Order: sequence, then C-alpha cells, then structure tokens
Amino acid sequence: MKIHEFYILRCIQIAQNGLGTTAPNPMVGAVVVHENKIIGEGYTSPYGGAHAEVNAIESVTNKALLKEATIYVTLEPCSHYGKTPPCADLIIKHQIPKVIIGLLDPHEKVAGKGVQKLKDAGCEVSVGILEKECRLHHKRFLTFQEKKRPYIILKWAATADGFIAPNKSLRNDIKEPFWITNAYSKQLVHKWRSEEQAILVGTNTVLEDNPKLDVRNWNGKNPTRIILDRSLKTNSSFHVLDKSVKTIVFTEVKDESKHLKGVDYILINFSTAVALQICNALHKLNIQSLFIEGGAQTLQSFIDENLWDEARVFNGVSSFKTGTKAPTLNVKMISSEQIETDTLKTFLND
Repeated sequence: MKIHEFYILRCIQIAQNGLGTTAPNPMVGAVVVHENKIIGEGYTSPYGGAHAEVNAIESVTNKALLKEATIYVTLEPCSHYGKTPPCADLIIKHQIPKVIIGLLDPHEKVAGKGVQKLKDAGCEVSVGILEKECRLHHKRFLTFQEKKRPYIILKWAATADGFIAPNKSLRNDIKEPFWITNAYSKQLVHKWRSEEQAILVGTNTVLEDNPKLDVRNWNGKNPTRIILDRSLKTNSSFHVLDKSVKTIVFTEVKDESKHLKGVDYILINFSTAVALQICNALHKLNIQSLFIEGGAQTLQSFIDENLWDEARVFNGVSSFKTGTKAPTLNVKMISSEQIETDTLKTFLND
C-alpha cells in the first residue's frame, strides 16, 4: 500500500466515530503527519461542532511542526462560513504545506473552491486518493448531494418460508412486534437505528405492531420517526405518536383539527409515486439518510420506484405457513453472515 493511501485509510477509519451524529454534515476524518509520523487526528464533531480538520490540528501538541506537515482528509476542506469557519482558512493559517484529499466535495458551496483556495495560498494539493473507498464512506452525504434524496436503507426480517408478518390468528390481543429474529439481531437493528437520521414505517406496521422506533438496546441518538398514514388511522395511543421523539406523518388529511400538536404533518398524494414524494420532502428537510423498517407494502413501494440504496434482510428459522409475504429484490446479494440462528443478507442497488 502506498503511503498516501495508508493515511487516507486511517482517515476513513477514525471518521466512522462520527456515524449517526454529524448529519447533515459529512463524517470526515483527518490525519496530520510529520516525517512519516502521525502527530494529530480528528473527526467531525456532532452537528454544530468542529469539523475534522479543526479537531486534527487542535490535537497536535507542537503546532510549530504544522509548517512542515501534511494533512490528509477524506473530503475536500470547506471554504465557506457555516456554523463554523472555513477549514481551508485554518490550514492556510497554520501554513500546512501539503494537503492530500480523498475526493472533492460536491456541495455547491464547496465543489472545488476549497482546493482552489488552498492552491492560491501556495499549498501543494493532491485529490483522488482512495476515491472509491472515500465515496463508499461518504455514501449518505454524496447520495443527498448528487441524487437530491436521502440514502435509503431497507430492512426486514423474513421467516424460513418467506413471510414478513404472521396471519392475525397467530397474534395475541396485545399490539406488539412479532419477533422472527433473535436478540442479537434485534440489538444490531437498534445500532443501525442510531446511525441514521430518520426511520420510516407504514400505517399497518403501527396498527399491528405498535413499535416505538427508538434506540433502546444500544447507546445512540433516536432517529426522527416518519409514519405513512394516508387517512390518519393512528392516534396518540400508539408509541410513535407519544411525542417523545421528533415525528413526521405523511398523510392526505388536510383537516388540521385531526393533526396532533407536537407532530409534523406533510401532505402528499398517495395515489401516485409515494416514495418519490417522500424523498423530495425529506430532501427539503435536510434529512440525509432514511432507514425503512416496514411493512411489506411500504418497502415494496420504494423497491418498485427504484428509490433505495441498500437492503438488509434477516432470515429466521421459524415458519408461519401463512401471512404477509416478504418483499422481492431482483439484485445481486453482496454479503451473507450468520448471527447465531439468523442469516443476514445484504443487497446493494447499483
């Protein structure tokens, strides 16, 4: 492995520490190197805090070494004022002579301007080191910037005989999830929830399962809850409308007297392109990633409209023999792993 690639790979590694906390900012990693020795590292702080370059430079004990150092970053340093000053200005201020960048930032306020500012100040700049790996790392941010929609992850669990939910005869009178997978898979799903900005389910999932859609079996931030409820069949007796977490309801009901205070409502047309309308609305709300947990009809609508990026599918060992069939995917599986009794399959929509 070449030396630049080694340090960019380290940038990607430490940047993962920002997963679930930096959005809508990208989770960038930065490493400061002097004479082939790392003297500073940093990653993007939770939204509103310092960027990766700031944290990396601040971590350097002897600032005098910066004039002879190289800074590596996964994404082009910003050149504009937002909640924090431009990172390019900070690099220039400390007279860091070399800047190695994974990929350019497609955001309209950056898009090459950071690189140009650095070059104009006399910095030696290289771009495109491990670009493929950096693109994969920044998949949420890049999908949002380039496709103008959130990065969408589909998740469901299916029985050995291909059902996502049982016939009502198998359920008891209490509205609660009917578990197909084991406790380890359940904990993993809660970890995933903490990594995304929003989580979405349809009306039937709320009515049948009464899910909380929060993070309980993992330490992390609760995602924004999004409910599809065409005619407002759900009410405040359901967990998702308890106002403990920011919640958005997509509906066709215009009558605001039927809208709960403390819950946001967005009107869409459920007769056509529902997934696209949701994507457009979430883009306006600056939501960069969406985790869709069900039900089958909701998942299938995003599949049919080809508005998804990744699918994580659990297969349990139980059988229902009857019930709601799991969605269908016509793409190649990229990985499969065992989680005790469960099989987790991952699919990418290329």
